[in-house]
Amino acid sequence: MSKKVFECIECGYTSPKWMGKCPGCGAWDSFIEAKEEKKRKISSKSKILKLDEIEKEEIKRFSTGNSELDLVLGGGIVPGELVLIGGSPGVGKSTLMLKLAGNIDKKVLYIAGEESPSQIKLRASRLNLKNKNLFIMPEIVLENFIDEIKNYNLVIIDSIQTIYSNEIQSAPGSVSQVRNATFELMRVAKENKIPIFIVGHITKEGSIAGPRVLEHMVDCVLYFEGEISNEIRILRAFKNRFGSTSEIGIFEMKNSGLEVAKNRIFFDKKPTPGSVVSVILEGSRPIILEVQALVSESYSIPKRSATGFDINRLNMILALLEKKLNIPLNRYDVFINVAGGIKITETGADLAIIMAIVSSFKNRPISKESIFIGEVSLVGDIREVAGIEQRLKEAANLGFKKAIIPSKINLPGIKTYEVKEVEKLFEWL
Repeated sequence: MSKKVFECIECGYTSPKWMGKCPGCGAWDSFIEAKEEKKRKISSKSKILKLDEIEKEEIKRFSTGNSELDLVLGGGIVPGELVLIGGSPGVGKSTLMLKLAGNIDKKVLYIAGEESPSQIKLRASRLNLKNKNLFIMPEIVLENFIDEIKNYNLVIIDSIQTIYSNEIQSAPGSVSQVRNATFELMRVAKENKIPIFIVGHITKEGSIAGPRVLEHMVDCVLYFEGEISNEIRILRAFKNRFGSTSEIGIFEMKNSGLEVAKNRIFFDKKPTPGSVVSVILEGSRPIILEVQALVSESYSIPKRSATGFDINRLNMILALLEKKLNIPLNRYDVFINVAGGIKITETGADLAIIMAIVSSFKNRPISKESIFIGEVSLVGDIREVAGIEQRLKEAANLGFKKAIIPSKINLPGIKTYEVKEVEKLFEWL
């Protein structure tokens, strides 16, 4: 007879009796009654190997058929890889996975736990899929498809929160069910060298729903970012055992589904007060984007707002402008927006942010033939950032003539101006 235990559905903490508040995560009324999981039997003891005697295995990848997805994965799919992709509802996770399944030249099994085959067929018709070896299996019971996986070259689970095992007495999506399903999928993937993609929902805090151990078990964790109202989607790798985590994939949601938006322009060439162009570096990719600032007189408590830029860094920049340039921003509302839905996660756009604020404050447009690159320190210095030549080459390719940067560099097609201190910006203007 199995022993009953109580489990927290938020973090997986177990207790022999019901508790009002979970000691593990602090959640209230989160305990449910569940049967204690049976301990797994270990068939045989693993052999201890000397590191020098282990043969190095070459990683053989195959393409997803999508250049952006290949870039984020580190060059393609690795056999036996377990990939978790998360994102908010409606961002395009299922669309991306169905397009992967339909455009790859492999035998693919798509296990649908949320949609019916007719719904998937309707979306597949819109995506114009080419793969004739794509099979759909509407199933949520783990035992019904775990052995079937071995007959395919690629497997997609949509989503992991709908899968449950008959051996565990808890609801689908609970900590025990998600943990058990992911472990079984990982075992099959590694033993049979079959890559498996699992789709996961995210919580209101922005993390993937379920236990944190889920992210530790998989080989790669991808997050799909973007607002439903905005057509641009960003795919980031937050963990990748077979590649870099600094690359991003840029997609655009169209009527035909997600399309590669590698050459999408995130700036307007019309000079406008408060609009400045900069170049950020995401992994190995330079992205030219427009930062916008609106500075208006405040009639109450001054407001500070930033979309796509860190609000704490904005407050630092505003304090620096008041200190170094004597701009009375304490009496003005300041709003910052990064065009195209891109989020700036580095410091290379600090100089552009300053110029956008000054341009809006003075109501003076900045030439759209100029770009601004540089990190600003607390003492007012403008410092160099990584990959400056790569950024400038990308700017020159798109027709920019001038670059205001911390140190002068001679490159064909673009003229550079050196500015090392914030106070010197007015001299350049």
